[in-house]
Amino acid sequence: MDSESGEKDEGLGSSDIFLRADQIDLKSLDTELEKQLSETKRKDTDVIEGPKEEWQIDLSKLELHRVIAQGTYGTVYRGTYDGKTVAVKVLDWGEEDGMATDAETASLRASFRQEVAVWHKLDHPNVTKFVGASMGTTDLKIPQTDSTSSGHASLPARVRCVVVVEYLARGTLKRYLIRNSERKLAYKDVVRLASDLSRGLSYLHSQKIVHRDVKTENMLLDGRGNLKIADFGVARVEAQNPKEMTGQTGTLWYMAPEVLDGKPYNRKCDVYSFGICLWEIYCCDMPYRDLSFAEGSSAVVGQNLRPEIPRCCPSGMASIMRKCWDANPDKRPDMDEVVGLLEALDTSKGGGMIPEDAAHGCWCLIRKRGP
Repeated sequence: MDSESGEKDEGLGSSDIFLRADQIDLKSLDTELEKQLSETKRKDTDVIEGPKEEWQIDLSKLELHRVIAQGTYGTVYRGTYDGKTVAVKVLDWGEEDGMATDAETASLRASFRQEVAVWHKLDHPNVTKFVGASMGTTDLKIPQTDSTSSGHASLPARVRCVVVVEYLARGTLKRYLIRNSERKLAYKDVVRLASDLSRGLSYLHSQKIVHRDVKTENMLLDGRGNLKIADFGVARVEAQNPKEMTGQTGTLWYMAPEVLDGKPYNRKCDVYSFGICLWEIYCCDMPYRDLSFAEGSSAVVGQNLRPEIPRCCPSGMASIMRKCWDANPDKRPDMDEVVGLLEALDTSKGGGMIPEDAAHGCWCLIRKRGP
């Protein structure tokens, strides 16, 4: 209190401490500030990346070289990881364009983390080998799309996810079938490819995994022509309650009626898609080529539309197609049963859509082949 005016000093109390400027250790303050900033940064990184998982890759060992495919959920690059050639899928989930809210992105990331924990344990000759993944990608560099530019383009500030799998040089089954659209495939090759696909799906289902986007574009061929299932972008662990799995997930021409109709579904949706793939492998053609999305989906659900099986198709093969794409999921066989049905086919009879000594053309237009 001021002895002359009798007024209190505003803002000061007996507990206030005053430091002389010449007594402040600035070097110590800088050290402490740096420590605090480092701790804050570490905590932020932990929020983004979470605890270290056994499937997480070391991004310092990953290099991206060029784009090999683009899809709904991201871009696929050819690259190298730890010196080995790999395929790298960078997932964006629509964050950049504001298509996904923060809550939706968080949900997708949580689901991704749970499912990747299953994927990395998969081990089957007809399933693309999973190398690893990363939830934090702030240090990942994307190659410039402009060939005149040098260096790399950084990812946006929002975190994306990266999936790394083995690279298969011969590309997709879809591309292979297109290349053979005129010549067609020998029957034994049709059965071999279909058997590879059926074994891979049977294995996934035994692990409680539903692929949900089975199509020839998501199947890859290795150097020996063996088929491997790829692209687990929408795969998920099968729910105990089928009602937990709903929504239009997949690609139109391969989607089961119950999926198109928004009804609950289970692993049998993959069996339906397999039936369409089997037809496509046999015919080296696309189903419903002349129909629009609306026309096709309406006809598949309401009119039981299915691809037309050629007259030349052996009866055993045609029977498998029809069983797999039955409108009633409960009547479709399990994939392990499909494996057995394919193994029982006699490939010495039936040359597919062409005779083995012909250059091209549909053999069924000349005379019926096969049993």
